Amino acid sequence: MKKRVIVISLGGSLIVPKGVDYKFLHKFKKAISKHYGKYKFVIVCGGGSTARKIMTGLKKQGKSEKEQANAGIRATRMNAKLMMQFFGKEASSKIPKNMKEIKADLKKNKVVFCGALKYAKNETSDGTAAKLANYLKTDFINITNIRGLYDKNPKTHKNVKFIPYITWEKFEKMALKLKYKLGQHFILDQNTSTIIRKYKIRTYVIGKNIANLNKILKGKKFIGTTIEN
Repeated sequence: MKKRVIVISLGGSLIVPKGVDYKFLHKFKKAISKHYGKYKFVIVCGGGSTARKIMTGLKKQGKSEKEQANAGIRATRMNAKLMMQFFGKEASSKIPKNMKEIKADLKKNKVVFCGALKYAKNETSDGTAAKLANYLKTDFINITNIRGLYDKNPKTHKNVKFIPYITWEKFEKMALKLKYKLGQHFILDQNTSTIIRKYKIRTYVIGKNIANLNKILKGKKFIGTTIEN
């Protein structure tokens, strides 16, 4: 039986919130390993606070947004290297530089880690994950530090409404109301919202409770947000 590929965007804030979160990473590895019989995985790592700190420092030095973004990309690749070493022999042995390399690595490995593949204006590593999901014709799971989508930012508002389901079109409108900024915290960047709508990529957004990742992979009900038609 041919194994299905799943693309996961793993937030950098979950990998290295302040220090490396070994407890979370062990749970994540265990969950992924359970599903090797049915799936292969491409895991795109975000830059998190490491990237934001570096970009803030460069901004103070008067560096351009492109220079800041490229530094952030290097941070995503550093996190991908950490995850690759954490998974050991289960993962590919090098960080791929493009989609063709990722597809080739999937033939030989259970899981392939990468960071953002190249600079794209106004785009985070989530954009890389969405483009890969389209390239590999599969679903996209975004694991972030909040449990899913809310009508307002739950970190700055008290009266918020959780959104378990939203269409691609409505999500894109919601995302495009916000102005993009480097290191932003919205669950998916604006370009990514357009990519998943344009190519009709079923997208799941969940928090760090790994039980929900297991449920998605088993086709069971989970706590999080589904973005589809």
